Amino acid sequence: MDQSPGSPDSTAAAGGTHGCYRHPDRETGIRCTRCDRPICPQCMVSASVGFQCPECVREGSGTGRAARATRPRTIAGGTLTEDPRLVTKILLALNLAIWFAVLGAGDWLVNELDLVGSLRYQGIGEGVAEGQWYRLLTAMFLHQQVMHIAFNMLSLWWLGPPLEAALGRVRYLALYLLSGLGGSALSYLLAAPNQPSLGASGAIFGLLGATAVLMRRMDYDMRPVIALLALNLVFTFTWGNIAWQAHIGGLVVGAAVAYGMVHAPRQHRALVQRTTCLVTLLAIVAVVWVRTLQLTG
Repeated sequence: MDQSPGSPDSTAAAGGTHGCYRHPDRETGIRCTRCDRPICPQCMVSASVGFQCPECVREGSGTGRAARATRPRTIAGGTLTEDPRLVTKILLALNLAIWFAVLGAGDWLVNELDLVGSLRYQGIGEGVAEGQWYRLLTAMFLHQQVMHIAFNMLSLWWLGPPLEAALGRVRYLALYLLSGLGGSALSYLLAAPNQPSLGASGAIFGLLGATAVLMRRMDYDMRPVIALLALNLVFTFTWGNIAWQAHIGGLVVGAAVAYGMVHAPRQHRALVQRTTCLVTLLAIVAVVWVRTLQLTG
């Protein structure tokens, strides 16, 4: 995206680093172009020139059709919402509801919803290769161990809201689902056909990759997110019973989708973002199709 006079880089250079007026613990070099208050990525809303704070947006948004058409948006083009955590809350509730359902139903529900390539070699004949493609999606919301769901949901609550605020609800949900599906697809491709896997880790790693992309786009200090990513990758490859394929697949897809969303040129933003999501989805489908041919050919 071309740098304008009110872009983050030029604003930071002019105003220095200060705490966000709504989140004082978050340092930022970006200021509202109307009231000059420092704003962090969660609070900033993209305007025709630079960024504005939520209060200035609400004051100047109006209620008419013309006002709605020119209303400032987030850095990725999303609309400003009263609750920037709504989708994250829904995802948390869905994961927890399925976890409680598993506690009540037992292992048979896990066996019906987890990700397994094929069990035909064990004489059962079920799995993604046998046409149960829903497992690629349902496995993303499935957990058994308390520590597993606790870690994933804490990570979702920490990483999700800033991304939801920056991307907007629809883009954020697309990022989450594509990241999870990317993790499932790579697990399906590389793991043993009869090796079951489950959990939201692929989607969580996608959010982590997207956070890195967003922080780089906003010219923030990358050291904390790089350290967090490195630590998670160490755990991925050193702890037992971890589907590293899901983590890597989610990370790559999340970073790629986020890059297309936050770097799309404003004049073609919707087209670039939709194309990015469509190409990513087609790539996931292609991986699943190739692996299915391998297992059934």
